[in-house]
Amino acid sequence: MRERTALTMRDALADFLRRRRDALAPQAVGLGAGRRRRTPGLRRDEVARLANMSATYYERLEQGRGPQPSAAILAGLAHALRLDRDERAYLYRLAGHAEPAAATTDGGADTKLLSVMRAVAATSPAFAADDLGTVLAQNEPHATLFGRAAGLPGWEGNLFWCWFASRRWRRYVLNPADQQEFIGRAYAAYLRIIVAKRGYDAAAVALVGDLRAASAEFAALWDDHRVSKPASSPVLIILDERVGRLDFDHALMVSPQSRQCLYSLHAVRGTPTQQRITELLELTK
Repeated sequence: MRERTALTMRDALADFLRRRRDALAPQAVGLGAGRRRRTPGLRRDEVARLANMSATYYERLEQGRGPQPSAAILAGLAHALRLDRDERAYLYRLAGHAEPAAATTDGGADTKLLSVMRAVAATSPAFAADDLGTVLAQNEPHATLFGRAAGLPGWEGNLFWCWFASRRWRRYVLNPADQQEFIGRAYAAYLRIIVAKRGYDAAAVALVGDLRAASAEFAALWDDHRVSKPASSPVLIILDERVGRLDFDHALMVSPQSRQCLYSLHAVRGTPTQQRITELLELTK
């Protein structure tokens, strides 16, 4: 059954490549129409040249005979055939790869996540991060509680680095050791999924390598090879020297377009947390 599915996907990949090539006018990629073209689309050798691969290799892909293409090959094909976001995602799925994360046009935070982050700023600390956990933007309550993280060099503004290596965020956490261990284990298991989705690209591999070198705790958790999506964690207890103890539930929102995430903290009902957040923001005005 698995072999039959693989063959079906290979045939679908070959057909998709042929049809996209036939549908792409030479003028769209800066080539002349020429007089000897039998079809209005590109020739195989032109696609191969645009994708930086051999014509023989590309021909085999179109015939459903080639080996599984690498992520680099797929990136070249997506560029050569001028695929849009949905077509690129489809190409990667047919070839058995996870689609790489889509960057925002300006390298900044997803505008939809930013709007939510700002909307909750009166009540909830929140930050937006890329799919690898690097903080791109924070609202004022989050920056007031944990300090500025967006725009810091290296991994200093990375969620996983702030928890395991620099421990700059963890210094404020009052949760007992077993709950902190649970949170760390959940982070490591979620990072496993992120790294796999990114196809073990250079940035993901570098983050894992640097975390392993900087944190024995992370190295042990990583070697345990647990995998899970974000799970329900204990209530996060923060001690702020200005207003005292804060008890938070938390939520995660993921953008399907950019794969960026919005992490937000919400006051636990029945605690004075919301009042103290208001007091904290008044103190820092």
